[in-house]
Amino acid sequence: MSNTNSKWSVSSRIFHWISAVLLLITWIMMLLNNNLDSNIYIGLHKAFGVSLLFWMIARVINRVFTKAPPPISMPKWQLLLSHLSHFGLYALLIAMPTVGLLMTVYGGRPVDIFGLFQIPVFVTPDRTLARFYNNLHTDIIWQAIIAFTAVHISAALYHQFVKKDNLIARMK
Repeated sequence: MSNTNSKWSVSSRIFHWISAVLLLITWIMMLLNNNLDSNIYIGLHKAFGVSLLFWMIARVINRVFTKAPPPISMPKWQLLLSHLSHFGLYALLIAMPTVGLLMTVYGGRPVDIFGLFQIPVFVTPDRTLARFYNNLHTDIIWQAIIAFTAVHISAALYHQFVKKDNLIARMK
């Protein structure tokens, strides 16, 4: 049970939880867009998605410069899977908004960021590429984010309630 009290840095904990909130808000905006008759939600979905992209870039920079706490005691294969799943989540949370942005600009539309500024169309519009990025965004990356997030939450709950090693306290 050693190292169970070693917390992640305050900055890492803030990046973790705000990433989760941004992902949840982005998903809720898409649900609202799909179920209500208003174009405001797709715009907010895109603005929060781009916010998540910038947030994740800052999070990666923070992760490079912030020391991780010592790992808790677990078999090497679990530690390897933990590292791989975290890397996968980081990659997916960067890829998802990047692909969404490419889908939008290849569709010939700028992305409005909360009315503060716009990301202009910086490519030659191409409907075929817009469809490709749409399919990647909705059919592949989104499914992978759901799977990786489910694994992440399940592993945290397993550690907390089965192994009882207080792993979740490291991210509180």
